[in-house]
Amino acid sequence: MTERKPPGVSFESFVDKQIREASERGDFRKLAGFGKPLPNDAAPYDELWWIKQKMHREGMSALPPALQLRKEAEDAAAAVLEAVSEHQVRRILGEINTKIAEALRRPPAGPPLNLTPFDVEAELTRWREARDPKGT
Repeated sequence: MTERKPPGVSFESFVDKQIREASERGDFRKLAGFGKPLPNDAAPYDELWWIKQKMHREGMSALPPALQLRKEAEDAAAAVLEAVSEHQVRRILGEINTKIAEALRRPPAGPPLNLTPFDVEAELTRWREARDPKGT
């Protein structure tokens, strides 16, 4: 904790002294980002920059519900390609189809949903073909 500025000492010299003493103690070497270049300051100023950085570090997003569901549908389609069994494909598609059906019954706030449930059998056919392109 810094001490209070004593009366009769100019503010500038008081602050300079605090900085010099902290530097001598090595307090600035412990700061996050020490020795790294400063971020690009050419971008326009954003008042919520620190919130956005925190959300990025925490892996959070603030998409409207409709866009979040679209993102989940894209992620599910990608997960189907990586699935190792038909059971896993059915589980992935079943979960996202349940969410899509609920959103179609009660449309979420935000932009239009523009989603339809996945055709599980068609997706399974594509999955099988991707795994065995020769059809053997």
